[in-house]
Amino acid sequence: MLRRIVIVVLVLAVLGAAVAWFTRSKPIPVVLKEVAEGKVEATLANTRAGTVEACLRTKLSTIIGGRIEYLGVKEGDKVKKGQLLLKLWNDDQQAQATLAQTQIALASRRVDEACLVAVNAEKESKRQSELRAKGFVSTSREEAARTEAEARRASCNTSKADVTQAEAKFKATRVEQGRVALYAPFDGTVAKIVGELGEYSTPSPPGVPTPPAIDLIDDTCLYVKAPMDEVDAPKISAGQIVRISLDALPGKQLAGKVRRVAPYVSAVEKQARTVDIEVDFVQPEVIGKLLVGYSADVEIILDGRDKVLRIPTAAIQEGGRVLLFNAESGKLEERKIKAGLANWEYTEISEGLKAGDRIVTSLEKEGVKAGAAVVPDEKAKGK
Repeated sequence: MLRRIVIVVLVLAVLGAAVAWFTRSKPIPVVLKEVAEGKVEATLANTRAGTVEACLRTKLSTIIGGRIEYLGVKEGDKVKKGQLLLKLWNDDQQAQATLAQTQIALASRRVDEACLVAVNAEKESKRQSELRAKGFVSTSREEAARTEAEARRASCNTSKADVTQAEAKFKATRVEQGRVALYAPFDGTVAKIVGELGEYSTPSPPGVPTPPAIDLIDDTCLYVKAPMDEVDAPKISAGQIVRISLDALPGKQLAGKVRRVAPYVSAVEKQARTVDIEVDFVQPEVIGKLLVGYSADVEIILDGRDKVLRIPTAAIQEGGRVLLFNAESGKLEERKIKAGLANWEYTEISEGLKAGDRIVTSLEKEGVKAGAAVVPDEKAKGK
């Protein structure tokens, strides 16, 4: 009887051990990252995509309306400063200018004639005064000569005023002619033209901006304009080093420097208040051809340290805690750390870890917590 009981107990023990073995919780495969030395930088990034802008850009439009009579450029053309780009029909103004020039010439001849007569009249008046002093002519004769000289001098001055008036009229006509023509204010490239030869250009009502006829840019000087969160604005100042990334140049980072921080906040959306910054390219000559309007991202470097202990920022839990892998027990231990500089990729470790420690970065996995049995994920090695 006792023998049977012993056998039953042994069988039950074996079965229990088997059940425990097959139902035991399997270690969780996790991604581990070894604590090592490296560079850590404190950085700020733009909230929305920035844009490559031209240092010089102007959208030209005529002041008055009219039919486009001359269009000397096409989109993509290189132009020089002062070059005539577009002109509206202005034959009437040209006729007025010709008339004004004729009036100037006529008034000038009248000046020559009137002033010559005035000089002769003044000479006669002087001669009559000398004769009156000698008693050869009467007083009335002297006064008549003086009055004639004064009248002739007044006529000369009036003729000069007529010339001034004619010249002013000609200048006014030239100003009117300038209102129908567009000249390049700087060397650049024609980006866009609105209108065709022979079309009528209609000006906008007072107070409403007139749509530009020609968009002119200087693509030899470019910079990046990017919006930054208003909370980060006090940390940004002119001269700070920037890394620039362009969608058009994947995998390539360009050196830049903060040129200007806007003195006001832009409220594009109620929930997204930003401050625009302008960033210059440090070596524009090595960048190659960039197009105005390219999307760009900026990363402002606030501070940086070399050869410091660092871990992936994604491995840090709330409260400054990480999960440390204990190789002897195969379990995770919670460890409190003291962080230094940090960015979205790496965080400097001042206290709590040492070089060679391995911490978990796959925190999103179910069951990953302090005390959990884990094994290194072999598939993630080398990533």
